[in-house]
Amino acid sequence: MAAVETVRDVPWWREPTKDQWYAWVAAWLGWTLDAFDFTAFLLIIAPIAKEFNVPVPEVAAVLTFTLWMRLVGATANGWLADRVGRKTPLMISIAWYSVCNFLAGLAPSFFLLFLFRALLGIGMGAEWPAGAALAMETWPVRSRGFMGAVMQGSWGIGFLLSSALYGLFYNVIGWRGLLMIGIAPALVIIYIRLFVKEPEVWVENRRLQTLQHREMRTPLFSIFKFGLLGNTLTTCLMMASAFVIYYANYALFATHLQLDLKLSPALVALPIALANACLFLSAILWGFVADRVGRRWAIAIPAALGLPTAFLYLLAQDYTWIVVGFALQGMFACGGLWSGMPAYLSERFPTEVRATAVAFCFHQGAIWGGLISPLLLLYATTHQMTLAGPILVTTVLGLAIFLIAVLLSPETKGKALVADLTVA
Repeated sequence: MAAVETVRDVPWWREPTKDQWYAWVAAWLGWTLDAFDFTAFLLIIAPIAKEFNVPVPEVAAVLTFTLWMRLVGATANGWLADRVGRKTPLMISIAWYSVCNFLAGLAPSFFLLFLFRALLGIGMGAEWPAGAALAMETWPVRSRGFMGAVMQGSWGIGFLLSSALYGLFYNVIGWRGLLMIGIAPALVIIYIRLFVKEPEVWVENRRLQTLQHREMRTPLFSIFKFGLLGNTLTTCLMMASAFVIYYANYALFATHLQLDLKLSPALVALPIALANACLFLSAILWGFVADRVGRRWAIAIPAALGLPTAFLYLLAQDYTWIVVGFALQGMFACGGLWSGMPAYLSERFPTEVRATAVAFCFHQGAIWGGLISPLLLLYATTHQMTLAGPILVTTVLGLAIFLIAVLLSPETKGKALVADLTVA
């Protein structure tokens, strides 16, 4: 009891060791720069369509295949992370998505652009399970929800960076330059190789598997066994709706402003940049809620607030209200509800299947998220209407499903991540 009180007397940011900070920073950099490489494409769908003389829905299909390939990369890398550790798969994933983005910027044809961006999805999907497992298994339980939220919210920093470069330099570097800059994240591999160690809980879990001859060789099948099935299904439903909400909005909002409202690159970039700044700042708020009140409340409250907010920027005609409304959504349905995912998903599954489980449950949502963008574009163009209506309906329905999934899910606040074998 005295030891617990001593820990709580120490400020939370001084509790982690140097090695714990190194691990968290590695996962944070991997995720933030992953966001930069991916989201740069969301801002240049229209100009790419113009250069290659292909319909906008076909360019949006690139996004679909990128997201679908995320599930392939996530599942494979999740299995690898559960078998060989979190560090090496994280380095592989960062190298993969960095090189693919660079090659996409050099593509002389739409086919090659399509190919390299689809392949980028493998590396993009591979980063999250290795990075989330590394950071959450390493970090102290007292502030795990907060730091997981800050890490997840840093997707907004990556998107903010890409939108800032788009708004400031697009007229100089064009869409190719914006993609080619994506080679820079590969430098993070050097940092991970030199400074990051495997989480002790994973090392001990692997030792126990070997010692007791209970090695987990098929973790993906194990999460569908009776004891974990309900947890797996509710997690999948939650993430599928979250991806649909995000990609109905963030993937199409720039295109909506470009094609429907005919706004310039600077005016397109402003609401997106502000929304992503709010996305990151909101992670501080919802991370605090996750550690004080609970994981479920920290994602359910912003989801509920996102319902009225969607009407604000999608039905408004005034540019000011569009900017304000979309910025607020960065704090709610398109940002805040995501902030608890690293800690919440990591706490829902045992150590021997953790990376595989969070990889599959998180990234199967990308299948549905990838479908929604081309479907909404096709619907809008077929019916000769703006994208605002289809985006709004999808957002409202997606939020309703998300809230139902959260209500059916367990609370995990304060849960210790242990090395004990549970399903092996």
